[in-house]
Amino acid sequence: MATNSTIEWTEMTWNPVTGCTKISEGCRHCYAERLALRLRSMENPRYANGFDVTLHDDLVDLPRRLRRPRMIFVNSMSDLFHEDVPAEFIGRVFETMAACPQHTFQILTKRSDRLRQMAGGRRWPKNVWMGVSVEDERVVGRIDDLRTVPAAVRFLSCEPLIGPLDDMNLDGIGWVIVGGESGPGARPMKREWVESILNQCRRTGAAFFFKQWGGTRKDKTGRELNGRTYDELPTAVTLDE
Repeated sequence: MATNSTIEWTEMTWNPVTGCTKISEGCRHCYAERLALRLRSMENPRYANGFDVTLHDDLVDLPRRLRRPRMIFVNSMSDLFHEDVPAEFIGRVFETMAACPQHTFQILTKRSDRLRQMAGGRRWPKNVWMGVSVEDERVVGRIDDLRTVPAAVRFLSCEPLIGPLDDMNLDGIGWVIVGGESGPGARPMKREWVESILNQCRRTGAAFFFKQWGGTRKDKTGRELNGRTYDELPTAVTLDE
C-alpha cells in the first residue's frame, strides 16, 4: 500500500501500519480515522479492523521495489511509534529505509517519549527525516524529545494549529510545516499564530511550509499567506558515519 499523495509536502505515502488512538487535542478530528472507517465500510481488506492498530507485514519491504527516487511519508494512517507497534517491527521498517538510500522518508509522531527512548540506541539513516506534531503550547515538550534524535532533518508539523506557539525553541529544527484543521468540525486558525511561527523560522533559519488555512472546505480557503505560497524545504545536515 504505497500511493501517490495529495499531501503538499510529500510525494507518496507508505503504510506498513494502519490505525491509531487519540493522545492529544490535535487528534480530536483525526482525518485518518475518518478515512479508515470509510474504507472499512467499502470492505477494503486493509481496514477490516477499522482504525485499530494493524501491522501489514507484507508491506514492510515495498519501498525496495520502487526504483525512482521518491519523497515518502511513512504511516500517514498511523503512528510508527505507537505503543502497540512492537520495537522489532519498527526495526524492520528502519532496515527497509536504510536499504533504500534513493528515497527520502518522512516520519511524523505524537509519541515523542517513545521516539526519544528508541532513538538512543539506533543508527539513524541519513535519508530518514524525523518530525513531531505540535498543535499548541500544551505539547511543545515534544520538540525537546525530537532534538535528541540524530536525524539529518528534524521537523515540526504544526497541524492542526489550534493555538498560539510563540517563542518555540527551534534549535536543531530544520523545517516547520503549518496548517489549519480541515473537515467536519474544523477549529479555526488565527493569522497571527501563523505569522508568529513564520517569524520564528526567519530568525532561526528553519524552512517554512504553509500547507493550508483549513476549514470545512479547505479548497475554498486555499494556502496563500500574505499573497503568496510558502513551499520551503529543509537542508539536510551531515551525519557522522
